Amino acid sequence: MSIDHLPTAKDQQQRAVPPGAEKTEREHHAVEVQRKAPLKRYVTVAVVLGALGLAGGAGFYLWKQQTASALPEGIVSTNGRVEATQFDIATKIAGRVIEIVPREGDVVLAGSMVARLDQAELEAQLRQAQAEVKRASQSLAAAQALVESRKAELTFADQELERAEALLEKGFGTREKQEERRQLIVSAAAALKAANAQVDEAHAAIAAADAQVDRLKTSLADATITSPGRGRVQYRLIEPGAVLPAGGRIATVLDLSDVYMTVFLPAGVAGRLAIGDEARVVVDAAPEYVFPAIVSFVAPESQFTPKTVETQSEREQLYFRVKLNAPPELLRGMEEAVKGGLRGIGYVRVDATAAWPAWLAVKVPNA
Repeated sequence: MSIDHLPTAKDQQQRAVPPGAEKTEREHHAVEVQRKAPLKRYVTVAVVLGALGLAGGAGFYLWKQQTASALPEGIVSTNGRVEATQFDIATKIAGRVIEIVPREGDVVLAGSMVARLDQAELEAQLRQAQAEVKRASQSLAAAQALVESRKAELTFADQELERAEALLEKGFGTREKQEERRQLIVSAAAALKAANAQVDEAHAAIAAADAQVDRLKTSLADATITSPGRGRVQYRLIEPGAVLPAGGRIATVLDLSDVYMTVFLPAGVAGRLAIGDEARVVVDAAPEYVFPAIVSFVAPESQFTPKTVETQSEREQLYFRVKLNAPPELLRGMEEAVKGGLRGIGYVRVDATAAWPAWLAVKVPNA
């Protein structure tokens, strides 16, 4: 064999590969490509979604900037949340709840029944108190009869003293008899005074028994728990069968006549506000409507800032909580649509001479 035909190392490596090995390597490569394909797709989707999110955020930012720039001088805007005043319906007396009428989401009227407590024990106590009134009345009658008896005894003692004095003047009586009759008068007067005291005590017992009856009647009335105002039940806190102490809460209700948007404004804006300034509210759930509002509250203290502010840049970061209340006459026909927690934008006019733009003209449903 010549030197030209000697096998090289590459030829020996190729001869060392067993038959079918090259096919196995290609299959392994295909499996790796398939395994990495979903990951590549996920990365691609994430990149696309991230780009869309950035584009959406940029679009929202640009829209906010354009909206803010479209506002005339003297009108500012900020994000806010619709809220309503809450009040709790609670029991004045302790007892076991046997009935609850409204459920969460129901509208309750002022004076309507919300819950009822077990009244059996109170009714028994009321009957006992009424019996005490009757017994006190009988005691009064007996005391009054005793007074009449004591008065008669005093009258008889007076008469006996007069006879004893007459006999003494005629010489038929003795001074001892006269003194004895005088002591009888003193005893009869004291007995009459004690009888009058018993009458007063009976009157007091009747008054106490009557007061007990009135108290139990009030407690029986309180066993029927009513709503102090009109509103929507937000939370039903207990179920029938619960035993509540005095002051135990039954439900939390949203006052539909006191709805407002809470916004936060910088110090430079909040300082120019006055109670009663005009405002507008646009909620995200109904952007086609523009609701009127007024500034009803400006917090006396700032939010999100340190207690001590020294520099001008720090003072510009002061934000104050502001409430924009909806007019009560507007809310009367919209109770069903009022929902706490809705997001939106509040527009506040800090300059009374500034005119509202046409796109912020008041537009409410069914107007």
